[in-house]
Amino acid sequence: MRDLADAAGTARRRTDSDLSDPGIPVAATVVLLRDGAGGLEVLMIERPDRGSFAGAWVFPGGKLDPGDAGAVGDATAPEEADARRAAVRETREETGLEIEASALVTLSCWDPPPGAPLRIRTWFFLAAAPEGALRLEPGEAVAAEWLRPSIALQRQSRGELLLYPPTWVTLHGLADADGVDSALAGARVRGVQTFETQARKGPGGPLLLWREDAEYEGERPGAASGPRHRLEFGGTPWVYTRCD
Repeated sequence: MRDLADAAGTARRRTDSDLSDPGIPVAATVVLLRDGAGGLEVLMIERPDRGSFAGAWVFPGGKLDPGDAGAVGDATAPEEADARRAAVRETREETGLEIEASALVTLSCWDPPPGAPLRIRTWFFLAAAPEGALRLEPGEAVAAEWLRPSIALQRQSRGELLLYPPTWVTLHGLADADGVDSALAGARVRGVQTFETQARKGPGGPLLLWREDAEYEGERPGAASGPRHRLEFGGTPWVYTRCD
């Protein structure tokens, strides 16, 4: 996260080719949902203290493998379809839980900011949690918890959980969902959200901007008025703003 904050001051502006850059690895992640006693819960796993996202709490997922490539003529966008197959495989490998590709609801696609130290384009899917016991793969996860999204955000603000921005924003978006059915229905109605990310330094510190923000194409965050879609992550708690 320190590296990302540092990159906010030097990152180049995005170009139209960034979203389809073949040089950026593609990954898939699955937000497994269940109805708990206190409301909607999501499955989160803690990464080991080495490798990519070391020590972070994430949703099950990982990079696409060659075997995830589908047949010619797939009805969905090829990358999304490949990511869907990877989501099923990664969930099985990391948690022991079996989900069907048809049960996945595409939530979002996150494209990293130019200049970020770790650039991976990631597809996020929602799915109702299947029956079965968790069987964590030790090399991929050292702990797992079912958490209400709002509780996960509170724990992050207290420094108890390490979250990356896409995970944080996804949890923020699920915090008001009444349950599994509500979360899945809301995602279907909204459609796939694309986060083409710019990293900048604003008056209050580093921030991430997305296309809906009036300052997305500008050079001086804080100078313009208009719509906002941004995450300020320089201090705690993080501040997410999305308004017209």
